Amino acid sequence: MLRRLRPAAVAALLVGTAAACGSSEDSGSEDPAGGPAVEAEEGAFPVTIDHRFGSTTIEEQPARVVTVGLTDQDAVLALGTVPVGVTDWLGLHEGAIGPWAEEALGEAELPTVLEDPGTGPQVEEITRLDPDVIIALYAGLTEEQYDSLTRIAPVVAAPEEFEDWGIPWQDQTLLTGQALGRPQAARGLVEEVENVFEEQRAAHPEFEGETGIVATPYEGLFVYGSRDLRPRVLTDLGFTLPEDLDDAVGGEFGAAISRERTDLLDQSAAVWIVADTATGPDELHADELYADLDVVAEGREVFIGETTDYGAAFSMATVLSMPYIVERIVPQLAAAVDGDPATAVEHPAG
Repeated sequence: MLRRLRPAAVAALLVGTAAACGSSEDSGSEDPAGGPAVEAEEGAFPVTIDHRFGSTTIEEQPARVVTVGLTDQDAVLALGTVPVGVTDWLGLHEGAIGPWAEEALGEAELPTVLEDPGTGPQVEEITRLDPDVIIALYAGLTEEQYDSLTRIAPVVAAPEEFEDWGIPWQDQTLLTGQALGRPQAARGLVEEVENVFEEQRAAHPEFEGETGIVATPYEGLFVYGSRDLRPRVLTDLGFTLPEDLDDAVGGEFGAAISRERTDLLDQSAAVWIVADTATGPDELHADELYADLDVVAEGREVFIGETTDYGAAFSMATVLSMPYIVERIVPQLAAAVDGDPATAVEHPAG
């Protein structure tokens, strides 16, 4: 049985206090009550954080936090602060707060949602929220956008070594911890989630050495490379990725593969993100080239509905969503690699 990580309970254990309380209803205000639920750790400020555009110094604990990164709100919430503004990516949850993060939100008011029309951060809306710091880690900021945001408040961007939207959840959490004055609490949260993966690797030694791949039927057959966060869930559980995976996707986070490379999907487990887990398999199996692979004949496919809570958690891949993912994907992977084609791989609805 999976040991569950309860985000708010872990935060309370680490800092001895619960999340900030307020109205649980969304007032529609552009200036929601946010701020830290806990005091900064001793000696945490001032702090200077290096990133791809240089460095940012934060002089004191920020009370008003805006997240520009598409998943950054989870790390902020996990560390006891309710953002005053968040950038919505998936459009599936009120306030851009998934069910895995609701306990960390507690009774606090939902943050203002900053819509992302594809043109970058909404500078005027962010300005109205009067933030003390802007978190832009899981983001694709240009230097021009960064410069615009720094006129509003200090901006914490992703380190140079990570590509756009490629920062691992561990680094995202640790850097957020520095920005909020909670570096020790951040390390504790990362260790707690890494322990969840360690426990599952120990409980499922059959995963070690098995190969896995994550794909979606977008523009044909789209495969995620090793730089994407989703395949890292598999490797963190003991799976390995195909040796030629990154060559096949051209070194990008993912790419549509040619029909000649359909064989790339023939792994110990193929995890599919599909629009509908009821019809998605049939649509995939209509492609005879794919349907003839052993991964299909031997029942080694795992399906995740992209607009379900599970699918959203899988795409978010944060310190709060990881335990939610693990609880659902481990039984699926275990059924996929058990060597018995008759074992059905269940597809959770949410």
